[in-house]
Amino acid sequence: MVLAREIPVAHTPEGGWKDEMPPPVLAGCTEPLAPGVADMRGLWKAHAVEMNGEPVDDLSHVERVEQCGNRVVITSAPIIHDMVCDGTLENGVNDVSGFNWQPINVAATWEDGKHVLRPNNEVIAVTRELDGDELVWVIVPLKRVTRMRRIDTDLVRE
Repeated sequence: MVLAREIPVAHTPEGGWKDEMPPPVLAGCTEPLAPGVADMRGLWKAHAVEMNGEPVDDLSHVERVEQCGNRVVITSAPIIHDMVCDGTLENGVNDVSGFNWQPINVAATWEDGKHVLRPNNEVIAVTRELDGDELVWVIVPLKRVTRMRRIDTDLVRE
């Protein structure tokens, strides 16, 4: 069995990745998902976006969610955010923001089926949760809600 902790942590390359999405980080991991973890694995594409309750025309967002054990890797142009969802800053996202390239330190947890991100382990800034067949990504400070549909299930394992 290949455990999540045996796979090196991935980081956003300097300047972000461009063109083709980098290969999956957790592809060789065989550890089952941790208890209480929602299975969000797959490639997702936005089909509805709202900001402040108003529709947004930009539906270009695509993200890949990889999971193994209690680890989650989210890859979306131009970032790779790799984290263990244990509520610590040490094992959370220690990378750069895709918005302004500033360093970020974010704690990740699973709370009532939601993937929750807290910068500096303070207030909730981002959540992801399944709503039926959709993945709902919320950027709390921006009041931005992105609803996505799975377009590729290659990362989903039984």
